[in-house]
Amino acid sequence: MRLVQLNVHPLKSGAIRPLDSAMVHRRGLEDDRSWMLVGPDDRLVSAREAHDVFDIVADTPATDRTVSAALRLRARGHPDLLVDRPAGPPVPVRLFSLDLQGTRAGDDADAWLRSVLGVDVRLVWCHDPARRRLQPGFSAEGDHTAFADAFPVTVASLASLRQLNDWIVERALEIGEEPPAPLPIERFRANLVVDGDEPFAEDRWHTVSVGGVRFRVAKPVDRCVMTSIDLATLTTAKEPIRTLARHRLIGGKPMFAAHLLPLSTGKVGVGDEVTASGGLSPAPPGARGR
Repeated sequence: MRLVQLNVHPLKSGAIRPLDSAMVHRRGLEDDRSWMLVGPDDRLVSAREAHDVFDIVADTPATDRTVSAALRLRARGHPDLLVDRPAGPPVPVRLFSLDLQGTRAGDDADAWLRSVLGVDVRLVWCHDPARRRLQPGFSAEGDHTAFADAFPVTVASLASLRQLNDWIVERALEIGEEPPAPLPIERFRANLVVDGDEPFAEDRWHTVSVGGVRFRVAKPVDRCVMTSIDLATLTTAKEPIRTLARHRLIGGKPMFAAHLLPLSTGKVGVGDEVTASGGLSPAPPGARGR
């Protein structure tokens, strides 16, 4: 297997930032999901609620060496905004059911984002990812991340995507629908995209090595309606959730890709060899259609 894509998302739900190489830390890829939008109630605001978040391009020096501040925000029809690293006290924020902390970026960033999105939001930065504890039973002491949904890193397989797209076409023909265009891997917003193994081989992986960096597989990724939003048109459709629910329903949730926990640190790059150990972790119970 090879690593064929490498993606970072400095702003949670913001535009995907493809890279040739990136540093992996215990908290995940450098600057991945370090910034988040919250509403007046300090709860997460993502592209699920405001689809236009997908179009906000957020870069840091880790994703673009020309960036001279902690964060640069870009959106069509708006001037670029440079955001310095926040220095204020941390405040409580809510990520789904998790009570976390973040540092407010300030009035200028909030005003810029409100003008772009047309909704009342505030930008916060994860000042200390090491404070966060991850899901018991799937993580170990010391595992942590910033504002990712659940775990530091996700990996997706192009072989699995090809199988999923085949299933989508089969289902459309069965019920007399026009088959949709193949879904791109970007719908799943994975950090690492690999190719070269059989479809859904990741169900049987226990550890993964990319270049010289090792990861442990925590669990499959359960998918939500955000994967049904077309990144180009920002419209919502039935796929892939409809087909995943038919073929990849695990524990009552549609699954695609896998969560990873870094076991070591270092640099990974597109083209790196990817090796996985199998047989130590059984395929998740309830997986169907393979």
